[in-house]
Amino acid sequence: MSRFASPKHLASWADVCPGHHESAGRTKNTKVRPGNPYLKGALGIAAFSAVRAKDTYLQARYKRLTSRRGPLRALVAVEHSMITAIWHMLTDRIPYHELGGDYFTRRDPERATRRAINALNDLGYTVTLNPLDRTA
Repeated sequence: MSRFASPKHLASWADVCPGHHESAGRTKNTKVRPGNPYLKGALGIAAFSAVRAKDTYLQARYKRLTSRRGPLRALVAVEHSMITAIWHMLTDRIPYHELGGDYFTRRDPERATRRAINALNDLGYTVTLNPLDRTA
């Protein structure tokens, strides 16, 4: 991995990096470049199986991105996350550490609370929150 100075260089070489196609301040819609077909095929299959696994970080990332970007772009983003993790594992010689499916909820619980309250308000419910007494 010494050939690639950073995980961004590896992602760019594999052509799973986000594009930067902008003209006059407007972002252009483009396709992902072809890259190495063998590496892209293996990453695509690995990413597709990773998003189908239960309670994993990659599945949670895919679900979050699918609502905004669509399933194919979310899958490319998962491929990017995977190749970044691969670079770190091979460079630092460390095993993969799974963050878990509830990583985003643990990272920002207030945001998850606001999202749940807004969803219930949109369905016509009035929500009042009472803190849980953890001393008992």
